[in-house]
Amino acid sequence: MTITADSTTAAPPAYAELAAKYRPIFERIAAGAAEREANRELLHRQIGELAAAGFGAVRVPREFGGDGATAPQFFRLLVELAAAESNIAQALRSHVAFVEGRLYANDGGWLRKVGEGRILGNAWTETGPVAVGGVSTTIEPAGDGYRINGTKYYTTGSLYADWIQTGARNAAGEDIIAIVEAEADGVSISDDWDGFGQRLTASGTTVFDNVYVPASHLVVEAEQAPYTTGVYQLIHVATLAGITRRVVQDAAAAVRGRSRVFSHGNGVQPREDIQIQQIVGELSAKAFTAEAAVERVANLLQEAIELRAAGADPQAFQDAVHRVEFGSAQAQIVVTDLAQRASSSLFDALGASATKTELQLDRHWRNARVISSHNPVVYKARIVGDWEINCTIPEFVWRSGTAAGS
Repeated sequence: MTITADSTTAAPPAYAELAAKYRPIFERIAAGAAEREANRELLHRQIGELAAAGFGAVRVPREFGGDGATAPQFFRLLVELAAAESNIAQALRSHVAFVEGRLYANDGGWLRKVGEGRILGNAWTETGPVAVGGVSTTIEPAGDGYRINGTKYYTTGSLYADWIQTGARNAAGEDIIAIVEAEADGVSISDDWDGFGQRLTASGTTVFDNVYVPASHLVVEAEQAPYTTGVYQLIHVATLAGITRRVVQDAAAAVRGRSRVFSHGNGVQPREDIQIQQIVGELSAKAFTAEAAVERVANLLQEAIELRAAGADPQAFQDAVHRVEFGSAQAQIVVTDLAQRASSSLFDALGASATKTELQLDRHWRNARVISSHNPVVYKARIVGDWEINCTIPEFVWRSGTAAGS
């Protein structure tokens, strides 16, 4: 089953239509964010409501049950969702990348499953003494399918998912991508993520104990979108932009509600205090810049998608892919800094009472700091610099592991 020409050329919905469909859900989610954070209340109900409404299929063509939105439209929505609850935006990260990959591969079968409301998680990363690029999870033939054995960590979103994407290595040393049912016999998912931020992403451990996978649930590596790494990074950037937007909203609301002033201050209500107004204005500018960066990279992604659909020559498409990858890195470098500074400066506009645990305003910095710790930004700055100076194109699919000689 493939995507037809009509699917790729159909007019997308207006953004107002998408916002009217999903914004009320975002608002309900936002209303309980601080309480959920305080109680470490996982997000099964909220993600279930989004899935039922079709959020997981925003980019899926209408003929397969989706909204048929463009990449810029989707990432604009994702920023809104992240402003409501940054944990959900990250929990859906692998799902979003999977959809982009299946669109690239013209895989109508899986797109239809997504259009029916299915959500995908991930189980990629291995910890312990595994060399860079090494994979200890195994996959072996079993009848007309395969059996997978191994343990993965940082399996973000899998506790909320219907299917889990995972990587394994066969006896011939080949890396295989498999899509495993989350409730299959032998699958065990633990919420043992203990980071100080993004605590509700369910980024814990997944164990595969002789789990059966049909041959039809293997994904061919060659069918993966070449801009996949850029998409993964753009999701993080959109999440940081959403956090920064929520910082502005929370700061403005808190200032509006304050009456307490200081004798060495400006002697007016906080909302009329020009220094407090300046702080909130600077926060707003940071949020605007972060969202503009997301929009720019999403437009680069859309350009690459449209070039391929139009049958552009391979070099033109490759250049477009590079623009997505480097654009996502450039945005990461800037937005990482903006989000962390904004989520700290928030408290300069308020007082000591803003640090009350019940408000959970510190979650914005904690969440931004944890997201920023993924895919270390210091290396991205060097890579972008090397590209600007020497036109060096790196390997975009990076891996982690134990250093040689350790």
